[in-house]
Amino acid sequence: MRTGFIAILGRPNVGKSTLLNAMLGEKIAIVSNKPQTTRTRITGILTKGEDQFVFLDTPGLIKAKNRLGDFMVRTVSDTIGEVDACIVVVEAGMKPGATDLAAIQRISAKKLPAILVINKTDRVGGEAVGKSILECRDLYDFSAVVPTSAEHGRGVQDVIDEASRLLHEGNWFFAADDITDQPERQIAAEIIREKLLRTLDDEIPHGTAVVIEDFSETPKLLSVRAEIFCEKESHKRIIIGKHGSQLKKIGTYAREDMENFFGVRVYLNLWVKVKENWRNDDRNLNSFGFGRDAY
Repeated sequence: MRTGFIAILGRPNVGKSTLLNAMLGEKIAIVSNKPQTTRTRITGILTKGEDQFVFLDTPGLIKAKNRLGDFMVRTVSDTIGEVDACIVVVEAGMKPGATDLAAIQRISAKKLPAILVINKTDRVGGEAVGKSILECRDLYDFSAVVPTSAEHGRGVQDVIDEASRLLHEGNWFFAADDITDQPERQIAAEIIREKLLRTLDDEIPHGTAVVIEDFSETPKLLSVRAEIFCEKESHKRIIIGKHGSQLKKIGTYAREDMENFFGVRVYLNLWVKVKENWRNDDRNLNSFGFGRDAY
């Protein structure tokens, strides 16, 4: 038996969560085209034959602008300190930035084996992909460089194959049929937040948090009551929409995804509340799941 904890690192929107979902063949991490979609560490478990991969999807590499940002930066740093190897994801055609270099320095300090993934190759020409490889491969002694289009599944198996070379002999940490260790409440909250990210203007979703107040399941029905917190009354009005139309749309999309994931009919009840400047309030951050014990 072999296993290993492997962090997935990279700037926002380079496709880390899409890559994780593609490797697992299941959607366990939410995705959107907005930065900072992933706020906490997401564990994805892939068991193949005698091998068990424990992938840790991390928040995008950013410069923190608030206390929530501090939490996200700390999550990435702590994760690097706890894993056996790393997958560094960059977007094809983009030069490495300061945050990329800082993460690579941390990897180097720990002497961790790492795979470089050049993602979104479908969006640029071969020349741009080659340029990205040349710009990145000398930043660290990567064990492999893999071009991918995670969204379309291209190169994903190559990443898994290269990651398998980084596993070590040892007992598995999870059952063979586990795909994540996320609590069901957290999965439900993240599904709702994904719909906020996908349906609202750029500014508003970053100031929202979702808390599941009730999660009651019977054999035929899952009842979920969730509270959406935002930072301004004006944002609350936008989230609700005229005659509740926007909130209804968010709820419909979220309910459909929950039913697909949990395999049961879902009754979803959404409420919207205001907590001003919650992203800079430690007490609120802890209550929303962004404290030290979040990971």
